[in-house]
Amino acid sequence: MPVFVHAVDRPDVTPLPMSDRFRHDVTYFATPPGVQGAPASLPEREFWIRKEDSQQAFDDGVIRLVSPLDSDTTAEIEISEEQEVWLEWMVQNSIEHIRITDR
Repeated sequence: MPVFVHAVDRPDVTPLPMSDRFRHDVTYFATPPGVQGAPASLPEREFWIRKEDSQQAFDDGVIRLVSPLDSDTTAEIEISEEQEVWLEWMVQNSIEHIRITDR
């Protein structure tokens, strides 16, 4: 069952359909609440992704993950084609605040 990504800060942009898996994938890209200009809290199913971070992941084609056991250790994971399409949508439309819905 697909999900739809809505640009909360750009209601004029058509929602982007994504696979159900994206509900989990988006957390790899999300800016933590209250960090680097992100709101301190967001409603359920809403996420903040800084424009700079979307652009960097799109340009590099990877996500950088920090180890929960050692903050000095990071891993680079190649983004999927679906994530690349989503990042391009984010960058082209200057989106930072999104909501994921079932329709």
